[in-house]
Amino acid sequence: MPRPFAGLAGEPDWVSLREVVPSATAPLSVTGPAADPSWSERRVVLATLLPLAWPAMVRADGVVYVGLQVNARGGDASRDLAAALVQALESPPGTAVVPTGLPGPGPRLQDLLSPQALDVTVHQGFDFWTQGMPDPDGDVAASMERANASVVPTERLPSLTGAYWCRMPERAHLRYALPDEEEPLLDAMARLAARGPAPSDEGLSLGEGTRYVGSFRAYGLLVPVWDLPRDAPALEWDAPAAALRKRLDSELAAARDAPRPLTDAERRARSGLLSRQLTLR
Repeated sequence: MPRPFAGLAGEPDWVSLREVVPSATAPLSVTGPAADPSWSERRVVLATLLPLAWPAMVRADGVVYVGLQVNARGGDASRDLAAALVQALESPPGTAVVPTGLPGPGPRLQDLLSPQALDVTVHQGFDFWTQGMPDPDGDVAASMERANASVVPTERLPSLTGAYWCRMPERAHLRYALPDEEEPLLDAMARLAARGPAPSDEGLSLGEGTRYVGSFRAYGLLVPVWDLPRDAPALEWDAPAAALRKRLDSELAAARDAPRPLTDAERRARSGLLSRQLTLR
């Protein structure tokens, strides 16, 4: 399944939480057409990562957590996650859902969840695993210690879906998952890149001190990446990224309304974009 999260509201956030965000949560409403009516009363939380990379768990207080960053078991990540969610909903409190074999036929996330975009909360650690519960010990405590030590400071840009800033030792980055079809999107990006920064139009740039470094594909979406000045706060990039989104939308709309071939400069720019692209999934 090349694009397993298509059809879910906020698809770029699903891809970002799966691939690039260390620690985040979002509440889920299990009220889809294939959901048991009783599940609508349960508190269910999506998490980037769970202790020991469990697919799901039911805390002692009955809260169900589903982990996104787990190894794929089948060819459809949505079906894998839905199977873990159903197993957790049918398990008693204090239960960990451990990896098993292929899930077999059954509902996907699109069949179980309400059509609502994710309300993402980014965390700087994994204390939410046991929030309000006794201090962890044993394997869970060790897993939390390792996970907390690996967290890269990350923030979500509030004006956009799927745009996440992170601070690395030498630079900061913006990684922005885009829901658009790849070929028209690459054409639009190439047209912006060929224009280049100008006083009235930043092209594919986010402003002074920034640099477009390339993109990767993840679960059918293109995720462009920019280098940013390390010490500038995350919110400083919200408006420039939103302006870039408007420029892309303008180019995509123009191509739909009045298609035209790329110019020589735009074709060269597109080749340059493709040369800096890789595929994660």
